[in-house]
Amino acid sequence: MLKTAVKPKWIAALVFALAVAAAFVLLSQWQLSRSLEKDVAPPSVTEQIQPLLDTLSPGAPMMGTAEGQVVTATGEFDPSKQVLVPSRLQDDNVGYWVVTAFKVEGAPALSGVAATKEIVIPVARGWVVSPDNVPSAPLGTVALEGRLLNSEGPELAKDLPTGQVKTLSSAELTNIWSVSTYSAFIVSHSETIEGKDVGAKAQGAALVPITVTATDQNNKVNWLNIFYAIEWVLFAGFAVFLWWRLVADDYRRDQDELFDINDEDEDASDDDGSDGQQPSVAPHTH
Repeated sequence: MLKTAVKPKWIAALVFALAVAAAFVLLSQWQLSRSLEKDVAPPSVTEQIQPLLDTLSPGAPMMGTAEGQVVTATGEFDPSKQVLVPSRLQDDNVGYWVVTAFKVEGAPALSGVAATKEIVIPVARGWVVSPDNVPSAPLGTVALEGRLLNSEGPELAKDLPTGQVKTLSSAELTNIWSVSTYSAFIVSHSETIEGKDVGAKAQGAALVPITVTATDQNNKVNWLNIFYAIEWVLFAGFAVFLWWRLVADDYRRDQDELFDINDEDEDASDDDGSDGQQPSVAPHTH
């Protein structure tokens, strides 16, 4: 078996198999490292204020690196496009988020049949305990600052009153407001007009500022990546096993050829009627 394995062709095949196995092991290590990789940016990044226009484009999905990012934008609220989102907790009290469309100044226009020239992003301006007497959005050019969060999934709720939605879903609000919308929303931190605070933190405001912290930074194990890591290790072992099987098959072929030759020699001896012994000589009689 060893003589077969040291043939030049099988030594070359072993080198190739080991190279393939090494590549598979590296892929396994990469998958393992990704299994513990955070899919969101750390607070050191998200708490650095960035312009919305440099962080997210209209119509584009929001990546995990932008989740929880504090952004700024300039534009105007559209009081005619406002909804309430019920069942929102604030200091252990259940109430409503007041969400208003914010027309983003300088947002790039979208193309398409359903696209509109106006681009808005939903802004959760504040929290109220009751849906009665909700204050209107401030008028004028607003300098907005807040935390950018991914859109929630839409949920059908037929029993909700008009003007309320179950979740803060950009896709749903696009249909309700009939306007092109960012695939995310902003939880307002501050709203100023000519340097004057007109948001929930303003003195005497009817809205309560919404408390939203940075995105969860806890380590989460991605079991799918761990499965892929194990899979690549198995592939590496299979590459070496395949080489061994090919060598073993070659060794068996050599043995079969050797036994075939011996069998042919024995058959030839049987045909001559010889059993390998000298023929006996009959004695002469006089």
